Amino acid sequence: MNEQFRARAVTHPGTVRGHNEDMFVNRPDLGLWAVADGAGGHQAGEVASDMIAGALGSIPGTLGPEETVLQVRQRMTETHAALQERAARQGDGAIIASTVVVLVVRQGHFGCLWAGDSRAYLLRNDIFRQLTRDHSLVQELVDAGHLNAQEAERHPRANVITRAVGAAGGKLELDMVTGRVHGRDRFLLCTDGLSKAVDEATLGAILRANEPDPAVEKLLETALANRARDNVTAVVLQVGDDGPH
Repeated sequence: MNEQFRARAVTHPGTVRGHNEDMFVNRPDLGLWAVADGAGGHQAGEVASDMIAGALGSIPGTLGPEETVLQVRQRMTETHAALQERAARQGDGAIIASTVVVLVVRQGHFGCLWAGDSRAYLLRNDIFRQLTRDHSLVQELVDAGHLNAQEAERHPRANVITRAVGAAGGKLELDMVTGRVHGRDRFLLCTDGLSKAVDEATLGAILRANEPDPAVEKLLETALANRARDNVTAVVLQVGDDGPH
């Protein structure tokens, strides 16, 4: 394992669903991590998230940081088109899609790309904050001032996403945030099965109190104790003391 990073990932069906349509990528050798949350009936979500994980997990480790980000965009665009074609062949308005959030950490910088409501968080100097912004109906209502954050969590359409890999319509748009990496930064990538079952203050407290291995176990344990109604996936990454080279 790359000594620049300590990373651990976990996924679980949750307390209600019998099938897990989440996937993750854990590639410390490449400086790349991702989670994907599939959507669609008859296990189509698993098809979508598995295609995403396969496309990202096979990116060559010989690429530089800019080339790696370009590969992420290219492969997600290709996967988006392939999922749209597959859904069109099924007919009857079939949807085979998935959220995705990808983190690339290379040469002292990070890039985070996403579509949907899977999230990335950063813990730095005891400050825990969300890096991503949900592509969801309730987030749009919050942004427009029609809901507050607490109302959004309880909204009956809180599961409606407005962007995803494979979603019907035009081409895929991935939002991206970038920044410098500091030694001992901790990142959390997760599907909404975790973020909806465990509030942000508790997520931050768990990351502050635990190294990556026990942190993912505690996150999962807390989500299940809170009766997580969706699949739960989390990746926790800690950057080495000196940061990535």
